[in-house]
Amino acid sequence: MLQLLGQPKRFCDGYTRREWLTVGAAAGLTLAEALRWGSASAASLAAHTAGRFFGRAKSCILLFLYGSPSQLELADMKPDAPLEVRGELRPIRSTLPGCDVCELLPQTSRVMHLLTVVRSVTHPYPIHGVAYATTGVPQIDVAMELAPNDSRHWPFIGSVVAYLEQQRSPAARRKPVPDNIALPFPFSSQRRGEVPRAGPYPAFLGRPYAPHFTQFHGRANRTITKTLNNESETFAEPYVGIDPDAYFTLGPPPAPDITLDRLERRRSLLEQLEQARRVRDRIDSGDPFREMAYTLLTSPQVRQALDVRREPAKVRDTYGHTLFGQSCLAARRLIEAGSRFVTVFWDEYGLAGSGWDTHWEHYPRLREELMPGFDRGFAALLTDLEQRGLLDETLVLVLSEHGRTPKLNSSKGGGRDHWSQAYTVLLAGGGISRGKVIGKTDRIGGTVVDRPVSPKDILATAYYLLGFDLETTLRDRIGRPVPLLPTGSVLHDALG
Repeated sequence: MLQLLGQPKRFCDGYTRREWLTVGAAAGLTLAEALRWGSASAASLAAHTAGRFFGRAKSCILLFLYGSPSQLELADMKPDAPLEVRGELRPIRSTLPGCDVCELLPQTSRVMHLLTVVRSVTHPYPIHGVAYATTGVPQIDVAMELAPNDSRHWPFIGSVVAYLEQQRSPAARRKPVPDNIALPFPFSSQRRGEVPRAGPYPAFLGRPYAPHFTQFHGRANRTITKTLNNESETFAEPYVGIDPDAYFTLGPPPAPDITLDRLERRRSLLEQLEQARRVRDRIDSGDPFREMAYTLLTSPQVRQALDVRREPAKVRDTYGHTLFGQSCLAARRLIEAGSRFVTVFWDEYGLAGSGWDTHWEHYPRLREELMPGFDRGFAALLTDLEQRGLLDETLVLVLSEHGRTPKLNSSKGGGRDHWSQAYTVLLAGGGISRGKVIGKTDRIGGTVVDRPVSPKDILATAYYLLGFDLETTLRDRIGRPVPLLPTGSVLHDALG
């Protein structure tokens, strides 16, 4: 007799998922047919057992700090540690008792009561594994990190959300504002001399579920000196300051006889839209995904949401005139317009090894480039969502690939290297408890000593709050069913 192995999940009619598959096989059904046969029971089970926080979040804003901030200069400071660990920055009190934050985060300190702080995230891969942090892929290596098209990759969480929404309702494909938008520009596209990094891509779900990346239209008005391998260079840096007339648009999709270079040289939004309309008339309208791409490009709802210039000057000032701050503002506008999943990347710019990857000049960069823009943009986003009554239905995640070494290195300006044994993430809204600290590290912030949390647990919690059963299966490149996440459990102690 055919036996299917694995952990049983019992539907409310008394049959397990395994039993449905066994009966289906005996009846000559395919795996997909057997799963569909039991789908009504699965849905009924979810309704009865999911819990009161299941599906609480109508939307999600993911803030991804590429390069990874130090847990010791975020919200797990160790003021009593030796100088070579605690460094030169001091803690300040926050509105979350027992959770001081870095002195460079005065505005964040005033919104910490809205958050759950997880201090005990840990995994075994101290590389820039954006894919490991944001997808279900069970392991990562350097070759995968530098190969977005590696067949071993799994789809980005935003791509999965868009896919599952369209499985629930095909009409989601025709939404005027898509469910998977990423700002401020295509990931890993603004650094020099390197291949793109892996992470926010659809993998085996296919190109129709790739994030809709925006294009940034604006000019940096501040400069900063960056160091890579002890060689320094000065850049006009949009993460430090941009002109107030900056805005975003959805990037033009590739199309026959029109190059991206040609479109990108055009500074007028109107010219781009008119060009897109002319091309649209020539494409095969029988392709629903191609049709969707051009519809989105000309969607007035998308254009209006991304045009942050429509916001009152006072609101824009609150977020800060930096690339991160205005991206956070655009993210709020997009979820108001109906998008379910919006990602803001604090990405590398100019040099590789920039962003939050502070191997060199750790303290100068925290003071001048990184902390001020994050502090203002993040605090403004939470405050704005709260004042608009949107925070309880909007999940906000602040993630990175890993943390940074407890002990400072000897580079100029100090430096902290990659460290994945213990780091901190921030969660808010959409069913997340307010004013809670989860987990604990040792006296130097290097090892988890209480409540270890995997990046997959963070993703599982996000899927749960967005209303997706973790027993959901996807299809890989050859049609085999794969789990939504191979590992990971909902952080029920983070809900409230």
